[in-house]
Amino acid sequence: MTIINVKGHEFSSFQQKGYSARKAIQFKNKIISNLKKLGVKEDDIEIPLETVVIKKVPASASWYQEDNYLYFSYKNSTFIENLHIVSKIIELETQALLNNKKTKEEFIREFTEDTDIEEKRKEARELLGIDENCTDLEEINKKYKELAKECHPDKGGNTEKFQILNRAHKMLKRELE
Repeated sequence: MTIINVKGHEFSSFQQKGYSARKAIQFKNKIISNLKKLGVKEDDIEIPLETVVIKKVPASASWYQEDNYLYFSYKNSTFIENLHIVSKIIELETQALLNNKKTKEEFIREFTEDTDIEEKRKEARELLGIDENCTDLEEINKKYKELAKECHPDKGGNTEKFQILNRAHKMLKRELE
């Protein structure tokens, strides 16, 4: 069984034969159940489902909590496996908050995103010149370092371009750590 490390949490990967849309609904319900423990209303939670759960597409959950738009997505495998990871991270982070291992402010800061985050991530990958589905942090870091050397202000480069590049790198790093 493979161990996955996401956002500082380690857990077993999803291992099930015969993936089904029914299992995706179970993961969705688990996410909703965990967020409700924090007082989030079900109407404020959005978890898009795929009809073909073995497609290699990201899974995500978004919700509103205390006037903040919170969002988490994962895309490194099939939709059902990605949804399992989204579900597990939300469960573990919710437990940390409920067990006072994390403050509400820390929880909200961890998941706060702009409503157009997916478009911004796509643009960041284009700026770095990597594939739009790239989730390899080593590759992203390598490309960032190459481009940063070219436009670093200390080396006579364009300060504005360097800052844009730096923000793009931070956004992708936050997504993948």
